[in-house]
Amino acid sequence: MKIIIAGEGKLGATLTKQLSLEGDELTLIDSNPKVLELSEEIYDIMVVQGNCASMDVLLQAGVKDADLLIAVAGQDEINLLSCMTAHALNPGIHTIARVRNPEYTRQIYSMRNVFGLSMAVNPENHAAVEIARLLRYPGFLKRDSFAKGRVEIVELRVEADSKLCNIPLKDMQQIVKCKTLVCAVLRNGKAVAPDGDFVLQEGDRIFVTAASDVLTTLLKNLGIITHKVKRVIICGGGRISYYLAKLLESSNVNVQIIESNLQRCQTLAELLPNTCIIHGDASSRQLLESEGINDCDALVTMTGLDELNMVISLYGNSCGVPQVITKQGHLDNTHILGNLSLGSLISPKELAGNTIVRYVRAMKNQEGAALTIHSIADGQAEAVEFVVDENTRHCGEPLKTLKLKKGVLVVCITKGGRTEIPNGDSYFESGNTVIIVIDRDKRIYQLNDIFE
Repeated sequence: MKIIIAGEGKLGATLTKQLSLEGDELTLIDSNPKVLELSEEIYDIMVVQGNCASMDVLLQAGVKDADLLIAVAGQDEINLLSCMTAHALNPGIHTIARVRNPEYTRQIYSMRNVFGLSMAVNPENHAAVEIARLLRYPGFLKRDSFAKGRVEIVELRVEADSKLCNIPLKDMQQIVKCKTLVCAVLRNGKAVAPDGDFVLQEGDRIFVTAASDVLTTLLKNLGIITHKVKRVIICGGGRISYYLAKLLESSNVNVQIIESNLQRCQTLAELLPNTCIIHGDASSRQLLESEGINDCDALVTMTGLDELNMVISLYGNSCGVPQVITKQGHLDNTHILGNLSLGSLISPKELAGNTIVRYVRAMKNQEGAALTIHSIADGQAEAVEFVVDENTRHCGEPLKTLKLKKGVLVVCITKGGRTEIPNGDSYFESGNTVIIVIDRDKRIYQLNDIFE
């Protein structure tokens, strides 16, 4: 497939990396020659320097022959104009635009045909929704949803005092007393596909597949005491904080936002009448203590600096805050970050990237395309959901008789409203959904690709 990526910021760089692994023919547009030169050295791509909303630049990038334009430049207006222009030059092209300004939310959906938009993504809103989900279940580092919310893969850290520490996985069900499957373990920064004899150790991060309705039971039986979040401190008053506060306001959660820019504080106060807006330095120990960090239920660090978010989160953890969530714009050093007490790590670019990659794969394979794709285990594995149809091989055959490709694990089968964590006797039929976990370097575009 011929894909044009317009804009080489954080999201553009993430997409270039992800889609180059997919084997697509990529052309990158950016106004910064140094950025283009670096990407050209690392990846097998074409580059064009210039304004991605310019008709001449888009023509130079081969827009008339392209299958997809992904506009992720720094300005929403540039992205929308780029999609409009590309669609005018090539009516058959698919277009995806990053649109972050909340003022455009209703407009882009009601006028998507005018803009020539196939899809719009808002990484900040996506991140806010993900954080709100994490706040509903304190105790999980990450939650990825499948089967219309009926199944989740959740991430937990094995602490020294955990009931799972030094326990082989085959004995885990006796402890959690609900049906689960550990589909991956991160140990010392490396993902492992464990078997029943695998013994969990302190510091392991485990990825557990379970039906959504047993998550409370899972936490309770692991001795992870949680209670409903009633008060949240958010450090930083950017777009994610705005979206998150709106979501929490509707859930009757007491929200405090600490922001250093006075003008931004005034804007937030107008937009969020039920949220307490505090003008000050979120890294100030005195300010955090005066605002009650020792008594809050959750701390969410959302400033524009990764390092500052890390420092504040580490301090919040030392104060005994029950739940800490840290935004990271750059997740290149996941091995280092995974060993720090930063709580849940949220990457807006990764969330948006997964959404776009799913769209790209669906374009390649209209029949049998993945319904959901989530990156797990610090990007070393993927969890992918498919619908079983009449073309799927081995329907009705027990899993223990199937020859799957190396690195493929079937972790869940849903049959109507019933969720099944599979064993060797389990099978799938047409109309079921199947969730698999695979090594990230493998490419699975349809369910039949998992078989030898």
